[in-house]
Amino acid sequence: MRVTEKKTAKRPAPAKTMDAYIATQAPDVRAALTKLRKQIRAAAPKAVEGISWGMPSFKLEGPLVGFAAFKEHLSFFPMSVEVMDAFGKEIELFRASKGTLRFTVERPLPAALVKKIVKARIAENKAVRTAKAGKAC
Repeated sequence: MRVTEKKTAKRPAPAKTMDAYIATQAPDVRAALTKLRKQIRAAAPKAVEGISWGMPSFKLEGPLVGFAAFKEHLSFFPMSVEVMDAFGKEIELFRASKGTLRFTVERPLPAALVKKIVKARIAENKAVRTAKAGKAC
């Protein structure tokens, strides 16, 4: 019996920046993610961009939101079950799990919904920070 080496396809190195992540996507996906990024940035101009858990994310007084591209869909992660639950019927067409909204290039998330979710997350993060500051006194 002959032992052979297992050949595996090399995966590209994970992106270190949001620009690098978006640049690796197909043109239509790149356009959809760029549009989502601009919507998030408009709702949270002071948020810091980065890569967390291997995906583009924004932070403002803690984790804010993130997004990612997959083979068959795109996902938006509000990073809060409470915020997801608060939007109920408004997100039901996009809700894939407790913490994920799934959409496609052909059926993007409405800009107004993205804005409302981001603003709700900002308020939630501020409330958590305020509560922690109150306990420290």
